[in-house]
Amino acid sequence: MQTRTQVTTNWKDSNAIAKYATGVSLHSHTSVSEETLDFVHSACAWIPGLKPVLDKYSKLSRERYGIELNFERANWRPPLQPRMAYELEAQQIAALWLQPLVSLTDHDSMEAPQLLRTLPSSRHIPMSTEWSAPFGESVFHLGVHNLPTRHAAAWMQRFAAYTAAAHEARRQQQNVTALDAQLVTMLRELHEIDQVLLVLNHPSWDLHKVGAALHLREVRRFLSLAGGCVHALELNGLRHAQENHEVARLARELGYLLISGGDRHGLEANANINLTSAATFSEFVEEIRVDRVSHVHFMNQYRDPWEQRIVASTLDAVTDFPQFMAGWQRWDERVFHPDANGIMRPASELWPDGRVPLGLRAAIAFVKLGRTRAMSRPISLAFPGVNAIEVEGF
Repeated sequence: MQTRTQVTTNWKDSNAIAKYATGVSLHSHTSVSEETLDFVHSACAWIPGLKPVLDKYSKLSRERYGIELNFERANWRPPLQPRMAYELEAQQIAALWLQPLVSLTDHDSMEAPQLLRTLPSSRHIPMSTEWSAPFGESVFHLGVHNLPTRHAAAWMQRFAAYTAAAHEARRQQQNVTALDAQLVTMLRELHEIDQVLLVLNHPSWDLHKVGAALHLREVRRFLSLAGGCVHALELNGLRHAQENHEVARLARELGYLLISGGDRHGLEANANINLTSAATFSEFVEEIRVDRVSHVHFMNQYRDPWEQRIVASTLDAVTDFPQFMAGWQRWDERVFHPDANGIMRPASELWPDGRVPLGLRAAIAFVKLGRTRAMSRPISLAFPGVNAIEVEGF
């Protein structure tokens, strides 16, 4: 069946929403997601003089407390807890006079929708996740939306078992062909569940740095094997427009539908949504899977320079929010690092005197300067991307 994707922007065609009743927010993250702290290493590269400071205090942390600063294992959690994240997305859509449907997709977890289903206002939220699925020599992020409630926990166990087996096979340098076939088999099983929506998130992004050309080859090989099990390719609201144009070209070439996915991690609401007249999420899934139509609408924030939006999202990770609940207000309560025994603990509890080492505090303080007008432009120039060029023409 022929696919029909329409793409509009709020700053050029705000009337595009007029004929629709519902807005759908797909792919956003809550405090449940674990995110890398690699941006501290990035800060060392583009802020003069920071690396020697961080090296000095890394040594002191090791010698005084037996703690090796490890930014690969360390992680931060997005500042918004599940209810706050849900309400942010729902309110943006409601401001357009549309009924909101929100699907939160934390990394390899469905804790957020499970928690939200205890609240009357969000009892209808779909059971969804973003599954980090190794395939061949790359790793794909798959948006798995609207799993049947009674089977959701079992599916999460299967996802985790597959991912662990694939990583172990790579570590042992074993042939992963059988695991690739297992992934495709699992996707076919999911495809057989009518209410489930499967999306390949940010397909052109070489997130795991295997090499852009190799990653794209693996994407093509994956889609050739997965066939119709993947229902749409994502136009990502937190990736730059040049990359989204590449995804659109790939979708046209291979006959895939395009769909929205904001990928929000901070306080900025998703930069794109889907417009529909579906009254429920399952009806929206049917529109994508059966009718093969999709209307992606980019919000005003996507027009801002991409690099500055990335900086702002990163800064949300290391900013204190006194209005949040106790235990989640300071950035060091939302950053986790292994202690001397390798056990993950909040940074606020990691060192005996309760003080984050000066080296790490200095790195965070420098990163926070990105909120000042004097530093925001120089920092944004450190990101080797492109500004948010126009998105029409898909």
